[in-house]
Amino acid sequence: MTDEHPAAALPTGKRSIFPVKTIPGLSAVAVISIAVLYAPVFALVVHSFHAGDSGALWQGFSLKWYVAALENREVREAFMRSLTVAASASAIATVAATMAAVARTRTFPGRTAIHLLINQPVMMPEIIMAAALLIVFASIKAATGYAGLGYLILAHAAFCVPVAYLPVRARLESIDLNLEMAAADLYATPWQAFRRITLPLMAPGIAAGAILAFVISLDDVIISEFVKAAGQDTLPTYMLGQLRQTVTPEINAISTALIALTAILLCIFFVLSPTRERKS
Repeated sequence: MTDEHPAAALPTGKRSIFPVKTIPGLSAVAVISIAVLYAPVFALVVHSFHAGDSGALWQGFSLKWYVAALENREVREAFMRSLTVAASASAIATVAATMAAVARTRTFPGRTAIHLLINQPVMMPEIIMAAALLIVFASIKAATGYAGLGYLILAHAAFCVPVAYLPVRARLESIDLNLEMAAADLYATPWQAFRRITLPLMAPGIAAGAILAFVISLDDVIISEFVKAAGQDTLPTYMLGQLRQTVTPEINAISTALIALTAILLCIFFVLSPTRERKS
């Protein structure tokens, strides 16, 4: 009688040398990790429905803080400004990221260096990028006299490019570029091949990149705080300003609404994200 390894009984392609369930303490670590990550978020959501003005003592369930946030003119203006900046920055960043990803799939000298440069802002501390953008935009503002919302949009687009680039590039890597060669054999121009073949195939990756860039821009605080001019508060910077004065359940209600919006967009992102089949 011979001993058979437990993994040998599994179907081909589903073998596991170390089954997850057999790792000691994994379940406890997972539960603790989830609790640490989401307990504060759960507490914030609960207190957004608090009827009282203070979170020290529960005084009943109420939606009054959501109503107060909707009736607050500054909150509405900041929210619309956040949507405008996020949508504009996401569109600019997605177009630039798509062009960079398409170029990255072609062979030319220095493409690896370009790939590293595109991804560098992801590794750079955000406050350094914020300070650099502030210097650049201050010089432009002094030379042109323009002080509009364009600086905030361009600043958000700058750090959203590498975010949008990753899912677009991942989608392109799963596309067989021989399809473009086949289109060329059928006398399609490079633009026709791109528009009719490559672009439709990479559309899910472009949509995923746009959504991810939109979410990152919508939640940004540091770069917005550095670049924005007077009267250009986004919703996150407005909340930061309110927290410096006093904390009310209205801020909890706004935070909960942002969490819900972000969660919905991230769910759409994961649905659209390109996936690869794992081969055994």
